[in-house]
Amino acid sequence: MYQIIPADEAIRMIPDGACICVNSFVGIENPVELHEAIGRRYAETGSPGHLTVISSAGFGVWDENRSAEGYIRDGAVDRLICGHFGAMPSTKKIILEDRFEAYNLPLGCISHAIRAQAGGLPGALSKVGLDIFVDPRREGPGINRLSTDTSLVKLVEVDGEEFLYYKLPKITAALIKGTAADPRGNISFDDMYMSGDALSICQACKANGGKVIVQVDRLVDAPSRPRNAIIPGCLVDAIVVVEPGWRDEAYTALTGSFEIPYDAWSDWTDRIEALTSTRRQDSTASRIIGRRAARELRKEDIVNVGIGIPETVSHYARKNGMLDHITLTVESGGVGGFPASGPVFGAMIGAASVYDMANQFDLYDNGGLDICFMGALEVDRHGNVNAHRGPGAFAGIGGFANITAKTPTVVFCMTFNTKGLDVSRKGGIVTINRNGSIPKFVDEVKTVSFSARQAIANGQRVLYITERCVLTLTSNGLKLIEVYPGVDVVRDILALLPFAIEI
Repeated sequence: MYQIIPADEAIRMIPDGACICVNSFVGIENPVELHEAIGRRYAETGSPGHLTVISSAGFGVWDENRSAEGYIRDGAVDRLICGHFGAMPSTKKIILEDRFEAYNLPLGCISHAIRAQAGGLPGALSKVGLDIFVDPRREGPGINRLSTDTSLVKLVEVDGEEFLYYKLPKITAALIKGTAADPRGNISFDDMYMSGDALSICQACKANGGKVIVQVDRLVDAPSRPRNAIIPGCLVDAIVVVEPGWRDEAYTALTGSFEIPYDAWSDWTDRIEALTSTRRQDSTASRIIGRRAARELRKEDIVNVGIGIPETVSHYARKNGMLDHITLTVESGGVGGFPASGPVFGAMIGAASVYDMANQFDLYDNGGLDICFMGALEVDRHGNVNAHRGPGAFAGIGGFANITAKTPTVVFCMTFNTKGLDVSRKGGIVTINRNGSIPKFVDEVKTVSFSARQAIANGQRVLYITERCVLTLTSNGLKLIEVYPGVDVVRDILALLPFAIEI
């Protein structure tokens, strides 16, 4: 039977050495008060310590002094397993200082491994991750020198085919954020941007004899409608009520609590960006890339658009009228709306459906997308892409590996080089006024986020769209297929590449 208790009391249910699984998505829907209660207790008593923390998509709030950042920094965590670390600025830094073990697995593979554990299975098989950094034949999932656990990802063969086998430690504590608890302890997510892995996390935790702690905004007197009760009360041990602060109507719009017609998406996007101080890529180079990439869209396409330069694709899809004829998706489970960005990445404006995250990655992993638009830090002579780790910094692979693993058309949106790049465009003529000092086409990428070899084997069409040209992937490497008017093919392209390409 669940208890309704304060956060500081609920956290006492978590023992030293627990394996905590957190339901959140990058910077949204994080049970912040539960994390901060752990921090207070650890600072006072040194307990709970020696924790393992798992999260499919990370659990920060973009503030190094809030949420879990404090207790991670103070030493409560021995091991962290996440798909993405972008909203955790302090944690990212100390991981690279070798303060504790940290592992980066594809977001969807963590989600599926949690669901497998909920069903009594030790792990989940996947084709996602083959021949990229997480593959044990390359680097494995460890981020720093302490992270040498080989049990998390194994190469296996089933019926003559290669797979990766993802296995997580047994979950013994669950931290969840929901909207409301009814008199039976059933948890609804009506005012949430997504439900993520919530149900699977709770099922896995209870199967392992663990404790489920849920932070909610309110208690309600009427029983929830059965289809709205994402977590049944029988799986809940503690409910912590934390009244939410004031929320602007623009944020409320992201919960789907009222209809946003298609022709109003742009206005709501502008309102949300103003609130979050998000600045979309708006350079001449990014506009050239977005305009050209949007031409790859076809009616009825099911699409995923990455953050950064790829977001400009959505802008031009709106301008050319294609946005009304495609279906956009986001990794957290949203389908059929317009993805938000910045601190509320993972939410959607005008979503038609928001379902469990594991189901979204079922769609991605089985090739259910028609096309995706992703960013890239580096591309090498083979066509491999590094999109998740730069020099002395990383964000994590997130859903990138799942999205690109089987999608029939993969479009990388990237500048030819960076840091100081100056490009102008007038009357359709592109002029490279100054090249950036950091090349993005390199002989060998530092780490592999996308495998060209796997893409060729899968028969995928892969494009690399820049501000000056378009390249495609062939079995022999990269091929130049389009040069924009005004661009000199030798001076502006070939002379800047450290390897030969097909023309």
